[in-house]
Amino acid sequence: MSRTVLIVDDHAAFRAVARALLRADGYDVVGEAADGQSGLTAAEALRPDVVLLDVRLPDGDGFQIAVELAARGGRCRVVMTSSSDDPRYPARALDCGACGFLAKHDLCGAALDRLLS
Repeated sequence: MSRTVLIVDDHAAFRAVARALLRADGYDVVGEAADGQSGLTAAEALRPDVVLLDVRLPDGDGFQIAVELAARGGRCRVVMTSSSDDPRYPARALDCGACGFLAKHDLCGAALDRLLS
């Protein structure tokens, strides 16, 4: 059974690439959002297994959005992502309740599988 994924990122080109990569690796991308508030709404409506969540969004901090997802009682697992390899991001991801951090250039199904296992 494939895992469902919601991609929350303000760059349409990245969302398209991520969708194609994850679908090729057996994930079912059920939705996309371009900002944090739309991501929260989509997560509630779609109830994905995984939310791939950008660190920087036009309407706020992705880490705070991850905290909000957890506070709303969602069952989804959050993976933070960024084009930056900031060495603080993996620890910050865990601190906000995400299951890990994945740099955008490392995104693939196998890398996501490792974080989710």
